Amino acid sequence: MKDLFGKALFNYVTGVSKEDLLTETSISEQDTLPISYLFRSYDQMPPIERKALALCKGTILDVGAGSGSHSIYLQEVRKMDVTALDISKGGIQCCQKRGVLSTIHADVFELESVSFDTLLMLMNGSGIFGRYQDVTKKLERLKSLLKPGGQILIDSSDIIYMFDQDQDGGHWVSTENEYYGEVEYTLTYQGESETTSWLYLDFNILSRLSEAAGFQCDLILEGDHFDYLARLSLS
Repeated sequence: MKDLFGKALFNYVTGVSKEDLLTETSISEQDTLPISYLFRSYDQMPPIERKALALCKGTILDVGAGSGSHSIYLQEVRKMDVTALDISKGGIQCCQKRGVLSTIHADVFELESVSFDTLLMLMNGSGIFGRYQDVTKKLERLKSLLKPGGQILIDSSDIIYMFDQDQDGGHWVSTENEYYGEVEYTLTYQGESETTSWLYLDFNILSRLSEAAGFQCDLILEGDHFDYLARLSLS
């Protein structure tokens, strides 16, 4: 990994560069992701993120913490025991620079010998599953990180709206992937690019796959643009 995302975060927090990120997927054209958005305050966060933060309980693992904005709110405002985790070294360095007290630089699916009351997975938390066929297996892995009575708070989007419709209301979906929510996500920063697999899940699919992994899946809140917040609890 080039860790372009982490490089951009660390450059921003240290004042080296405020250059924005460019994003593109296999089903969408290139767009700009303002770097400042990744450092938003609580008041700038969408309702789904604020609701998820309100539902956090006990010890919390902020999965894919990025710049640490969610961790900082939980730590500083709600005075909670939160650990920021990211596979990005630059992201974790950014979190530390911003004052997050507990951090882990690791792949969450390789984490062992720790457990939490809440796993917080925001900004399309389902993305880290990568492939549809891997979701249930990876959810079972996350289950091993939960204490009794624990929960996963996760958001995602149903991206079916991005596909063309026919006269009967059906959608023209490519059969190249097993599920239409699988995309290739390309990030470009300072002239360099890297591509990863990314997954968007509609709620019905998330619910079905979660149940297969031994979770109860509840819809908590729907956003304005096909996005939603779900809570996975141990059945």
